[in-house]
Amino acid sequence: MTTSPVVHITGARPNFPKAAPVIAALARRGVPQLLVHTGQHYDDAMSDVFFRQLSLPQPDVNLGVGSGSHAEQTAKVMVALEQLFLERQPRLVVVYGDVNSTVAASLVAAKLHLPVAHVEAGLRSFDRTMPEEVNRVVTDALADLLFTTSPDANSHLGTEGVDAGRVHLVGNPMIDTLLANLEAFDADAARTEWSIESDYAVATLHRPANVDDPDLVSIIVERLHQVADRLALFIPLHPRGRARLVAAGLDEHPNVTITDPLGYVEFMSLVRGARAVVTDSGGVQEETTILGVPCLTLRPNTERPVTITHGTNELVTLDTVVPALERVLAGGDEDRGTPPLWDGRAGERIARVIDGWLRDR
Repeated sequence: MTTSPVVHITGARPNFPKAAPVIAALARRGVPQLLVHTGQHYDDAMSDVFFRQLSLPQPDVNLGVGSGSHAEQTAKVMVALEQLFLERQPRLVVVYGDVNSTVAASLVAAKLHLPVAHVEAGLRSFDRTMPEEVNRVVTDALADLLFTTSPDANSHLGTEGVDAGRVHLVGNPMIDTLLANLEAFDADAARTEWSIESDYAVATLHRPANVDDPDLVSIIVERLHQVADRLALFIPLHPRGRARLVAAGLDEHPNVTITDPLGYVEFMSLVRGARAVVTDSGGVQEETTILGVPCLTLRPNTERPVTITHGTNELVTLDTVVPALERVLAGGDEDRGTPPLWDGRAGERIARVIDGWLRDR
């Protein structure tokens, strides 16, 4: 009889660098696995390129759910996964991060009485207006194994009443991927590719709170133009919000270069050579922390406070982003070190726990 596999659920760009080291470490232990790509992100730059660049095995199943509202996307994933789980009867469903595919898989597994492991558990912004926060809270409430990236995440789960025996502080598997590919991040190649001859910054924006309100988008574009007054600004534009940002004139500044989403290696190479990054992304806060690049996060909160206390991250507003950049350019950024256990071995720690848990069952 075929052994039921550990099933990994990936769906969006942030999932892939988190999953890669876990899948590799479980493979070294001989654990049968099935990789499912829900297709939440479905174009090459947002998904397929990651499988090539991160040496991920090609997905065994691609559900191809595509885009849609939160309800539509989550529902499509749930319907497709229910059938898959009934057919394959996973020994464990492993979900990553906080995207819609994550919460959808957790709900289906829980209804079918299948155990769930959540990689990157316990992160909290305490802002329920963020759909990712809702996904995080629901997923953690349903998970049997919770793998955390920082001590504050353990504290949050304890406050919420999660049994400490289910929680494992393992470090950050996304950083495993970053460190494993560090030599491939070539800032000089990025400069050549984009004909960069001076200092530059990178910006990424996609959060609904930043890009859904046309009035707010106009102010954001004004601030980004003020950044571009000071140095060249490169903006790989996420499909979400692109039309509004361009309609507001983002591309009308001579020092602004807009690109389509970049592959992992190409994007990290560009970030590695930047003087600063302006972002609303969670993952970029972590990556810049390890690369030592000042990160200005255009949000009122972060679910990754360790990147502020042990990294290069700073929360900024539309009123403070330009002064913060000027301080960075003047050499006023502070080196706060590296978060504990962000050492490139989180995937192996996760695999060790999962392997032991499977054996005990």
